[in-house]
Amino acid sequence: MTARDDILRAVARANQSPGLPPAPYTLAPIGDLQQRFVAMAERAAMEVRLLASAAELPAAISDILRGRNLPARLHVPPGCPLDISGWQGELLPTPPGPDDAALAPVPVAIAETGTLVYPASASAPASWHFRAGLEIAVLRVRDIVGHMEDVLVRMRANGLPPTLNFITGPSRTADIEQTLELGAHGPKALSLLLIKD
Repeated sequence: MTARDDILRAVARANQSPGLPPAPYTLAPIGDLQQRFVAMAERAAMEVRLLASAAELPAAISDILRGRNLPARLHVPPGCPLDISGWQGELLPTPPGPDDAALAPVPVAIAETGTLVYPASASAPASWHFRAGLEIAVLRVRDIVGHMEDVLVRMRANGLPPTLNFITGPSRTADIEQTLELGAHGPKALSLLLIKD
């Protein structure tokens, strides 16, 4: 008899005893979803601006672009549900490039981690969030949920999309000589307009 045989017999015996089932998994409660989401998003280097209503979107977008010395040009995905008709800049329905700013409506976000969740669809291509140098995301407070599991429950109710992107802050990597690089796999900067209504 070898040590290998002893190990295999021990594994077989362990597999035969039923043991106790694991305790049910429970999610830790989160108090104020908005407060937790904002704190975690800012910790991940996301710029967060609170807006009282969607009517403030055009002015906030202009302010963000002006503050980064970018032209009044914004790439907007086809079929975008946001009304920014009062904005005075140029709206482009084409995919953004690395020097462009793009608008991205956020259907749901996670308070626990400050994460934006983007389900892909024909009107919201998955690649949209990886191309722009600056992404301006728009989220309503009512669309913040506590945990990733809550997102999956919500998505299953409407049918899971082909792709689901979870984005926490601007893209970054420290793979090369442990030097932090922004914009490695997506936008270098991420601004979030959080609408209270």
